[in-house]
Amino acid sequence: MQLARKQSLFKTILEYFVTVDHKKIGLLYLFSGLFFLVCGTVLALLMRIQLAVPENDFLSGQTYNEVMTMHGTTMIFFAATPLIFGLMNYIVPLQIGARDVAFPFINALGFWFFLFGGIFLYSSFLFGEVPDAGWTAYASLAVVSKGHGVDFYLLALQLSGAGTIMSGINFLVTIVNMRAPGMSYMRLPLFTWTSFITSALIIFAFPAFTIGLILLLFSRLFGAQYFNVAIGGNTVIYEHLFWIFGHPEVYILVLPIFGVFSEIFSTFSKKRLFGYNSMVFAVILIGFLGFMVWAHHMFTVGLGPFANAIFAIATMAIAVPTGIKIFNWLLTLWGGSIRLTTPMLYGLGFIPSFIIGGVTGVMTASAAADYQFHDSYFVVAHFHYVIVGGIVFGILGGLHYWWPKMFGYMLNETLGKISFAVLFVGFHTTFFVLHFVGLMGMPRRYFTYLKDQDFGDLNYISTIGSYILVLGLVLIVFNYIYSTVIREKAVNDPWNGRTLEWSIPSPPPMYNFKQVPQVNSLDAFWYEKMKGNSNMSSPDELSDIHMPSNSSLPFFMALGFFIASYGLMFLDKGSNNIAFITLVIGGIIAFGSMVLRSTIEDKGYYITKKQLSEEDPK
Repeated sequence: MQLARKQSLFKTILEYFVTVDHKKIGLLYLFSGLFFLVCGTVLALLMRIQLAVPENDFLSGQTYNEVMTMHGTTMIFFAATPLIFGLMNYIVPLQIGARDVAFPFINALGFWFFLFGGIFLYSSFLFGEVPDAGWTAYASLAVVSKGHGVDFYLLALQLSGAGTIMSGINFLVTIVNMRAPGMSYMRLPLFTWTSFITSALIIFAFPAFTIGLILLLFSRLFGAQYFNVAIGGNTVIYEHLFWIFGHPEVYILVLPIFGVFSEIFSTFSKKRLFGYNSMVFAVILIGFLGFMVWAHHMFTVGLGPFANAIFAIATMAIAVPTGIKIFNWLLTLWGGSIRLTTPMLYGLGFIPSFIIGGVTGVMTASAAADYQFHDSYFVVAHFHYVIVGGIVFGILGGLHYWWPKMFGYMLNETLGKISFAVLFVGFHTTFFVLHFVGLMGMPRRYFTYLKDQDFGDLNYISTIGSYILVLGLVLIVFNYIYSTVIREKAVNDPWNGRTLEWSIPSPPPMYNFKQVPQVNSLDAFWYEKMKGNSNMSSPDELSDIHMPSNSSLPFFMALGFFIASYGLMFLDKGSNNIAFITLVIGGIIAFGSMVLRSTIEDKGYYITKKQLSEEDPK
């Protein structure tokens, strides 16, 4: 049997529908995330066109609310999250010397839950009932919102959130149990460490959000009164549940980015990461403090001066471990043999951008100051400096860095540098001026403003910047397509990397490692190369490799819940027969797939030692 074989396009597509290979699932996350990133960017551009000039009627107030809600929801839950999960899925098992994740079936199931959640959300456009209560869906707005727009939001995030929790558990177990021999916790690459803490945050943060969504769903679909103030309900309860999740969610997104840039700075400075131990403990401390700051989003709610002071202090404290990482990155660069590759440019652009986002975050940590900044465009600017200047730069830098490992060919460096420069200029032009618009008093979420409010000039500059930013993204996508056509072959270790993923072929074989590597130090592959070895040594002889079987059941399980969600949502529409039948059909597909999974014995298969020996070396 040939392990590497050509096959038809149809079989290739079919294979991705049934795959449980962490690498292919990682690519599915990446391509899905890029699709939703494009959707979210288009929505953002519509908002900037509306706000370019005062008293604009390009969008109505209701349409603006819908566009704003879909933009925020898309970018956080369906663009940034899957893109990060894509990198984690592909790279983490390779960095720890594993052949797959701990639970390949659940890994696939998590992806399909995420994807069907995104499809469900965007199907709201087809029904003409689009979510309109903001990406946070505060209960005071969400409960009274007409139609089923908010229901699309609630059920979509329940589906995708279930997939996210599955992924968090999977990565946690994988990193704990499947590390290569000799890879102690203090020898883990920083990207793996940040993925580990991110997975822990997911497990503890997402249940609170799930509870909040369930309370809202019951209030809207079944007449529950959790948020009815007249009979003792409280809408602020939802805000607590949301932000107990929502602030750790920021770190769920940004911690893996810290890991990405730690790898990039170390590789392209030809130095071990400065202060590795302090970086690890800073990441752990951020994960811990991330659960102690949520109410800084609620300073104006009326919690009282004592509660506000406690959360203000905690918010200022979390800046300390973040600052540790900034200085460690700078000291890694200091005295290094720096190569200004495209990934390195993203790293260098990230540092000042993220510092601006961090400084403005500390400004809003003061409750007294936040009373002025709150719900103004100052907070919008701060948030986007963290999300775009931090997370999006990190994702794009990581994609450029690991692209040759994933696909076996290089991205064009010239196009990469040009697209970064355009993106960098567009980003700062778009969002830097919004700090001043906010300080001048422009409130967020408003769909227009008056001519005599003097917001027009800066908003016009911001809109021009958004066009430049979009041009940068278009150039990046063009680079992906152009490089795919040209296909400049990549060697196994094109960047002279330091970690285990660079020790195997590009792209990796289905089993990742013929022999599980022996790890003797941090940056294990780098030190092997310094000893004159081109490959990692192994404590084991070459032997048969057990592989999990592909399965279509994850797809059908998620499909069943997807179909059932429509039935549940439309039970209140006139005759309930069609909705009830839809609910039952979806339930049969979902639970039938579960029964099949429980009853069919699947022992996987083996790649034999003979097949491994006969495979052509790459």
